[in-house]
Amino acid sequence: MASTNDIVGDLNELLRDELAAIETYRHAIERNRKSHGQDARFQKLTDMLHDHEEAAARLRDLVQRMGGTAVNGAGTWGTWANTVLGAASLLGDKAALRALREGEESGVKDYRAALQEATAVTTPEILDVCAWNLSREEEHVRQLDRLIAFA
Repeated sequence: MASTNDIVGDLNELLRDELAAIETYRHAIERNRKSHGQDARFQKLTDMLHDHEEAAARLRDLVQRMGGTAVNGAGTWGTWANTVLGAASLLGDKAALRALREGEESGVKDYRAALQEATAVTTPEILDVCAWNLSREEEHVRQLDRLIAFA
């Protein structure tokens, strides 16, 4: 059975992933706001950013209520993702959109694993947060697939 420290550690790993997504989407959005700010597709990316901000807030709250200290940084994933997106014109560059999708797919995998591991050892609230975050990540993959198809 997992200890509270193990669960807090797992939640912090998910939080680190969300912080990386926030960093990446903010970077991509700011870099492309001037050229694409009025485009409806650009608004979808902004909505995805807000979903990640909400997911991070939920995870941060869970970590703190369990007596843990929430992580503050994204780590190496955020740095790598920003490097990939650095030179891309987001809505016209399939590679940039694919990089965002890759990050979302990684999140889907991580949340699915967390839900499998947590089912027997955690609270319904943690399961609810992970399930909500998973559903958002899966929707982001679908939206990015549509954006890639029309890029």
